[in-house]
Amino acid sequence: MPLVKYISHDGNINEIDVPVGDTVMQGAVDNMLDGIIAECGGSCSCATCHCYVDPDWLDKIPPASEMEKDMLECVLEPQDNSRLSCQIKINEELDGLVVRLPESQF
Repeated sequence: MPLVKYISHDGNINEIDVPVGDTVMQGAVDNMLDGIIAECGGSCSCATCHCYVDPDWLDKIPPASEMEKDMLECVLEPQDNSRLSCQIKINEELDGLVVRLPESQF
């Protein structure tokens, strides 16, 4: 299983094995990580799974869809590497992926 490193806003690091086919959001929810709320359950309609993808990994994930880009306009403190974790599907090439979690989703 690919390993995903979740780094909270205060620097706490959780390394989680996420099954291929699951999303970064699902890995966080299944392991009860603080920082990803996922109110809509992964349907790209709430932006409460906002994360920052480490710049070294941005070219390894598909670009954001127009729907995701629209939702990212609603997040607090957006950055160029902002993504919705529900839209990042895990594959073998993402072993070692690093995402940072914002201080607040609201």
